[in-house]
Amino acid sequence: MNGLFTLCLLLLGGSASIAQHGTNSVHCGEVITVDTHDGSTTRYSLASPTHTSSQSKAIVLVLLVGGNGYLNLDDAGCPRSLKGNSLVRSIEHFRAAGFFTALFDAPSTHHGVDGLEGFRTHAQHAEDLGKVIADIQARTKAIAWLAGTSRGAISAVNAASRLTGAAAPAGVVLTSPVTAGDSRARKAWVAQSVFDLKLEAITVPLLVVGHAADSCIRSPAKLNSNITARTKSARKEIVLVTGGPGSAGVSTTEACEGRSPHGFNGQEAEVAAGIARFVLGGKY
Repeated sequence: MNGLFTLCLLLLGGSASIAQHGTNSVHCGEVITVDTHDGSTTRYSLASPTHTSSQSKAIVLVLLVGGNGYLNLDDAGCPRSLKGNSLVRSIEHFRAAGFFTALFDAPSTHHGVDGLEGFRTHAQHAEDLGKVIADIQARTKAIAWLAGTSRGAISAVNAASRLTGAAAPAGVVLTSPVTAGDSRARKAWVAQSVFDLKLEAITVPLLVVGHAADSCIRSPAKLNSNITARTKSARKEIVLVTGGPGSAGVSTTEACEGRSPHGFNGQEAEVAAGIARFVLGGKY
């Protein structure tokens, strides 16, 4: 009886140990640090595909989140902030589609409350992204695409319109891009939108995805066609997503949160699959 009791304790203890180990072994990606502008450093979390893909060349999606852009990545490559961002929530879908993912964090000079703030339109920000792209491509031997959502779309357009050569992205995906700034806002950078950048300089494939029910005052989907109209991309597509759980209310900044139509809430798999089809050379 004592032996059985001891065995039960050992089994229970072993189960608890396994469960505890599982809890502490969360790993989102390899954290890599790159030297960037003016002595700053920039971290990104690199994750490998979870499924093999039939494409002849590996592809990495460099993910640029919205908001203040400061993810505050931990040592396991997981974001401490902006966890609800649509691109963060879609990482496993992208990996399952056969892509590497590189989750880009704000540089060390922009770790405050405002994060990237007005830096998103600066030439140095584009140069930083170019250094990260070059580093990723050297490590993975993969083709790099930029995917930016909400304010992250400003960063993506900035890089795609400025970068050339090996540091330039092979294509760009914009989801719920910020197209309507507010010059009357207390913070000057709130006036920024993708239209402040040289869209005409973008020649790589471009996908723009919006949601019909997005009531964020910064990303009215009706303006997305103005983005593609200005670019010189040989292959470009505009998509208007419908359906999903939706949200009530008028057009506000609260509607710009990730868990809303602005962030394709409840439709992550559908949108990620469409993005994957476009990146692989097809239609959304």
